[in-house]
Amino acid sequence: MGVEQADKYDLVVIGSGPAGEKGAAQAAYFGKRVALIERNKELGGACAVTGTLPSKTLRESALFLSGLRQREIYGVSTSVKTDNLSVNAFMAHKDRVVRAEIDRIQNNLDRHKIELIKGSATLVDPHTVRVTLAAGGTRDLHAEVILIATGSSPWRPPNIPFSDPDIDDSDKVLTLDRIPLHFIVLGGGVIGCEYASIFAALGISQVTIIEGRDRILGFLDPEIGDILTASFRRLGIDVIVKDRIVKYEKPHGGRGVKVTLESGRVLIADRLLAAAGRSSNVEGMNLDGVGVKMGERGKIEINEHYQTSVPHIYAAGDVVGWPSLAATSMEQGRVAMCHAFQLSYKTKMANTFPYGLYTIPEVSICGLSEEEARRKHADVEVGRAYYRDNARGQIVNDPEGILKLVFDAKTKKLYGVHILGERATELVHLGQAVMTLDGTIDYFIQTVFNYPTLSEIYKYAAYDGLGRLARRATTAS
Repeated sequence: MGVEQADKYDLVVIGSGPAGEKGAAQAAYFGKRVALIERNKELGGACAVTGTLPSKTLRESALFLSGLRQREIYGVSTSVKTDNLSVNAFMAHKDRVVRAEIDRIQNNLDRHKIELIKGSATLVDPHTVRVTLAAGGTRDLHAEVILIATGSSPWRPPNIPFSDPDIDDSDKVLTLDRIPLHFIVLGGGVIGCEYASIFAALGISQVTIIEGRDRILGFLDPEIGDILTASFRRLGIDVIVKDRIVKYEKPHGGRGVKVTLESGRVLIADRLLAAAGRSSNVEGMNLDGVGVKMGERGKIEINEHYQTSVPHIYAAGDVVGWPSLAATSMEQGRVAMCHAFQLSYKTKMANTFPYGLYTIPEVSICGLSEEEARRKHADVEVGRAYYRDNARGQIVNDPEGILKLVFDAKTKKLYGVHILGERATELVHLGQAVMTLDGTIDYFIQTVFNYPTLSEIYKYAAYDGLGRLARRATTAS
């Protein structure tokens, strides 16, 4: 029995997060008939609902409500504005931003005439997607191409008692019924560090990060990582490294969490956030049954075109693992669909892309760390500039900010950009653009920047690097 025309699609996308939405829109833009399946009540996946946007919005709410940015700028120390802070006040702006993003995604699907189907998807065969509809019943869709963009969820290690109402993962922490006075974060990765700094900024929380390795955010340039750790401690965060939780208990009274560390130290807190990484959302999809190969934590294996082991089935976003960024997920979805439908519009991912850490202070990086560059290249130099020496840095009262450029000592080709401080996630794109075009630090020397701006620090970091080269030459002669 043949498939009815109504159920035939050029593309069926599973998941409405950044990769799914942009992949679907890319194909639809070029005239393809597209259906998008979403199992959750709201569109947008973890990015819009439980991950990227909510956490970044909470960061801004914490900075505003606490007055952290304003303290001592005008010669007086402003009082913390969170003495009577309700969880509703803290979450209100986050809820508005999330609602706006969900509406934007819906409008984008409507504009591109993408059919939205609410339900859970499973692959019956390599070209048939069966949807268990949210409204009841099932529907089979025939797809020439399938894009799996189902994202990821917080990984829950079996040794952590998540049944405890006072132990959260990164999804559950968004449903707080009260602002904790004492907060433990297990895991010094991106999610853990972002939430730790958010709660510390409120000025009402005793925050502790517990990290088993010898440093938090181990992928950062060590110099930047050390500055961030020092900033955290000034913010009131107790950073514990090279230690692990070996025992979970309830303290006397029954609320909160009591933990014992490998070192013997005992900590008691109102809540504990376990930020142990993420695992791909592939359960119940029968990917093994249709020949799609997967790796650890359900990550789907792909080639450079985002094809799975079944050539017409593609995967993009968190479901494929690293780098698991909303920005790269969008591009992966677009690149995958351009390859699937032989569109020359976008043939590959950019060679360089930035990481943004919405900690307090902000951090953003692109390219190689100094350590990585010295391992890969024969002769490397660095240039630094500090917000405290920049007029705009003084205006925004950011004495800790730093820009670090990593470049080739002979050609001056830029290898890496590392920024800690106000607007780091915006500033990094200047350096990213230069690296994308294989440029040198001379670009920053030749460019006229607005004054006063933070962007100017690129020029002075480049001058610092040139000064280091000049001193090397003088020493050698």
